[in-house]
Amino acid sequence: MAEYSSEQAAAKAEYAHKSKIGGQALVEGIMMKGAFRGAMACRLPNGEIDLETWDIAAKFENDPKTGKPRLVRPWYTQVPFVRGCVNFVTSMIDGYRCMMKSAEKQYDEEIDEFCKWKKENPKLDTLPEDEQRELFTAWLTEQRRKTDEKKSKEYKRYVPLGAPDAETVGKRWDYLTKAAEHYSYEEPSKLEKWIEEKFGDAIYNALMVLVLIVSVALSFGLFLYVPRLVVGLIKPLTESRIIRSLAEGVVKLAIFVGYMWLTGRLKSIRRTYQYHGAEHKTIACFEAALPLTVENIRKQKRFHPRCGTSFIFLVLLISIFFGCFNPYKIVWQRVLFSLVLLPLVMGCSYELIRLAGRTDNTFTRILSAPGLWIQRITTQEPDDSQIECAIAAMTPCIPENLEDDEW
Repeated sequence: MAEYSSEQAAAKAEYAHKSKIGGQALVEGIMMKGAFRGAMACRLPNGEIDLETWDIAAKFENDPKTGKPRLVRPWYTQVPFVRGCVNFVTSMIDGYRCMMKSAEKQYDEEIDEFCKWKKENPKLDTLPEDEQRELFTAWLTEQRRKTDEKKSKEYKRYVPLGAPDAETVGKRWDYLTKAAEHYSYEEPSKLEKWIEEKFGDAIYNALMVLVLIVSVALSFGLFLYVPRLVVGLIKPLTESRIIRSLAEGVVKLAIFVGYMWLTGRLKSIRRTYQYHGAEHKTIACFEAALPLTVENIRKQKRFHPRCGTSFIFLVLLISIFFGCFNPYKIVWQRVLFSLVLLPLVMGCSYELIRLAGRTDNTFTRILSAPGLWIQRITTQEPDDSQIECAIAAMTPCIPENLEDDEW
């Protein structure tokens, strides 16, 4: 992490450094992306933080005025309106990839089998420790035998694990016992067992793709088709183009807010919203030029004007304005016209959210207000362990030269 001198910290605190670093909440983790590096930090079932980092391709050339190397950005990241669409698509792809990875990290076959074994032996905890270890040694030996048998069939050069020695038994017992405290085990259904036996991992990869397609289709249906269908059934609202657009916008906003609120009632989604809050607070702490510590981050606000939630909400608001120019009355034609205008709507929304992230005046405060209000639903106060994840993800993304991070 780049170190601040006292003068640099004071200067940045004075004008509130605007960082390029952005992020996304994941399943028990956070993804961050900076100018040159991305990172995702996830809390594993055993309570440890798993960190992955990757470099982001960058090109430099010497500045003719200063002679110093400067970052050269691709043309599509500099052209207004175009950069908004490109940024949205790349963010969606990266976000989905990291979300799937984070979900996979929450499943550990060994911990799963250990929890299953403990559930099948409810009196295990009442036995003396030496008897528990003896039973565990037999279980671990059997697990290794199954692993050796499976891997030997898959790989020709596989080296069998063999029976565990006393030291290995002690380490695995301590590790699995601790991990089980953080792990949520559920007995698979008969259907899940049958699918896994018949199709293996291939079916889950296919299901992931199917889920993505269905999710996108449902999103378009909810926010493009349903509002136009509902308003189209109310004849008085269809007589004026402006009134119809406003009515469709109200329905879209109601669906969006209602969906966010309802999903926030689920325990798993609420935890994701907590990680979302940790992401915002950590970025705010960095922008305030304060050291990234749990104590400093805890004091920050969990609302940020450059949030993706604010962007989506702004897209919905801007679409109301563009909807006033929709000349069609038939539902499918109105939907098709909206799809054609969607890149322009996203481009305009991005430029506005970019402006709100760079400047602070009456106009940008009004512009940011609805999105910040929605963030009261989509972000929650994080606990210290979630903040630690945010720090782990943020730290690798901070460039050595802070000028490269200016928003």
